[in-house]
Amino acid sequence: MSGAVLVVVDAPGGEPDRLSLEALTFARSLNAPVDAVLFGEGTSAQKLGAFGVTTAHVVDDRRLAGPAPEPKAVAIVQLVKEVSPSAVVAAGSERGNELLAHVAARLGQPMAANVISAESAPDSGGRLKLTRQRWAGSLLEDAWLDGAPKLMTVAPHAVAAEPADAKTAATVAPFQPALNEHAFHVRVRPVEAAATSGISLSDARVVVGGGRGVGSSEAFSELEDLASLLGAAVGGSRVVTSAGWRPHSDQIGQTGLRIAPDLYIACGISGAIQHIVGCKAAKRILAINTDPDAPIMDVADYAVIGDLHAVVPAISSELRRRGVAAG
Repeated sequence: MSGAVLVVVDAPGGEPDRLSLEALTFARSLNAPVDAVLFGEGTSAQKLGAFGVTTAHVVDDRRLAGPAPEPKAVAIVQLVKEVSPSAVVAAGSERGNELLAHVAARLGQPMAANVISAESAPDSGGRLKLTRQRWAGSLLEDAWLDGAPKLMTVAPHAVAAEPADAKTAATVAPFQPALNEHAFHVRVRPVEAAATSGISLSDARVVVGGGRGVGSSEAFSELEDLASLLGAAVGGSRVVTSAGWRPHSDQIGQTGLRIAPDLYIACGISGAIQHIVGCKAAKRILAINTDPDAPIMDVADYAVIGDLHAVVPAISSELRRRGVAAG
């Protein structure tokens, strides 16, 4: 590809998030220099050289802190016209898809969402051959992407975040877009962070999930005890959050979070396709269920057929016996 690939990087708290690092790793596969655009995160911009970023364009505007898809899209469009990238890539999160949709509409270009691979093909006329997830990841679609620049979002956890072989210090280039007040006619007022135990579901290496079989919000204490021993995060299925046993921010699935831990322990979860979409990127899945024919058994690497209220405390007890300390 001619021209750099511009990657939208989200850096809450000053550190690029996991999905942004996945998008940077994907961008390097396009065989072009990689640039980044960040909003008000100059400190973390210098660290992006480890992921192959040559130039980090930093938009320093307090009004763009947090969710602001429309004015951020205006800023990206202005940056595109200034630096002429060959492609613009963002994470395939809700925010990333929304933001790039605004960019596509303003540029009058097509956009491909949830891409997992892209390559130039001989005699393609400058098009990219894509593979992307459809129907919540239940099928893969081969497609061609036209447009200049190419606009894509990367399916969450479809690409492992890997540092570049050659690490350099990214050049930080301040960018000041021309934003009038009309761009801010829709605003997000105070954002309340979800209460967490300190371990994010999105970043946890081990996740303990509970479903209908847990039985009640109080019974989740058994899962929380196991999670504390493993340094894990606790999540739940849609049924659990709909019942009010866990907050919606703990939901794993198509309409919740998509996780990619090293180990996912699914307790009392039948495994509807909507839930499998959220956990299938886990490296290993251990299912604990009384039903040997539950759908989750089809994707589980290991299974314990039994009552989770007997199995989970037994696992915790054995971990303590072996000297595994809580936390």
